[in-house]
Amino acid sequence: MKNIEEHNESPKEQVFETEFLPQIDSLYNFAYHLTYNEDDANDLVQETYMKAFRFIEKYDTGTNAKAWLFKILKNAFINQYRKKAKQPTKVDYEEIVNFHDEEDTQYSSYLDLREEIFQGMMGDEVTNAINSLPVDFKTVILLCDIEGFTYEEIAKIIDIPIGTVRSRLHRARNMLKEKLTDYAQSLGYEDKRN
Repeated sequence: MKNIEEHNESPKEQVFETEFLPQIDSLYNFAYHLTYNEDDANDLVQETYMKAFRFIEKYDTGTNAKAWLFKILKNAFINQYRKKAKQPTKVDYEEIVNFHDEEDTQYSSYLDLREEIFQGMMGDEVTNAINSLPVDFKTVILLCDIEGFTYEEIAKIIDIPIGTVRSRLHRARNMLKEKLTDYAQSLGYEDKRN
């Protein structure tokens, strides 16, 4: 009887390890962009993996694990956001005291993950411009241009029609273009439309 149980659990664990775990870095990066907090991002990824394991029988083995996990993460984020919106604002006084007690040199070596993601690809101005977008537009930019999902996959992940994905992506890119025009010109790029 024990061998049968082990045999039944093995494929589930194998799918988890071979298809789900390799997505952890992408999930964390997306979670961090949504929360801007390392602990919240870690909690969101952990919750995503717990739900994925719990509902693994609903996943079709060999299909797009990344898209399936991103959808779970997005839903978990929305649920957490709604829960937090109903709670009064909390202040961690211990964290404030510790911040003031620490030496400034420790914070000068801190590397923001958002900067690390785009290091070598784009400057801080681009990262800041993406982060300043409203969440609906930032989400489609991150999923399409950073994570490489197709329009169809994005539509499934965030539960919107594909036309809305295209529209949001177009508007998000135009917003970025407006925000980054001066920066591009300072690097020597010209607007060819003129």
